[in-house]
Amino acid sequence: MRIKRILFLLFFIGIVMGCQDEVFPKPKAKLRLEYPKSDYGTIETDHFKFLKNQTSIFSQKDANSMTLDYPALKGSLFVTYKDVNGDIDKLLMDAQKLSIEHSAKADGIVPHPFVNEKDRVYGMFFEVVGNAASQAQFYVTDSTDHFVTGSLYFYVKPNYDSIYPAATYLQNDIKKFMESVRWK
Repeated sequence: MRIKRILFLLFFIGIVMGCQDEVFPKPKAKLRLEYPKSDYGTIETDHFKFLKNQTSIFSQKDANSMTLDYPALKGSLFVTYKDVNGDIDKLLMDAQKLSIEHSAKADGIVPHPFVNEKDRVYGMFFEVVGNAASQAQFYVTDSTDHFVTGSLYFYVKPNYDSIYPAATYLQNDIKKFMESVRWK
């Protein structure tokens, strides 16, 4: 009797399991995000001018502090201007220190030097890889009078896989910013 019950139970489980649909793994796919084509316009501040993406919203807190907001991408680029008063070494150390502070959470920081001798614009772009609070920092200077720093932040908890497409788009805007800086 006991054997019949076990066989019946196994038979019943076999029928129930056999009636379910087969499970297939999902095919590999990439998230398709479409960002607007970059169109740039000139912004002039008291100390320098630069090109900004027309999709961003420019605001200036004071003559030395400005923000480029990207509401569609849920991110902002915070930019600060400082006069160089014989303290270029300190300004450079502070800008590089900010990038190093993000290395605790980052998987890596890739520095990209920038040199435009013709217009006397020199700097560094730091691409941050990983779940850090900021996905990019930069500075540009003429090394005698002007010093500009910037940091990119998103309004969401850092998850590199999720924000990677937006970070790449905005990093290109930062590079355009750096390339277009002209001192007054």
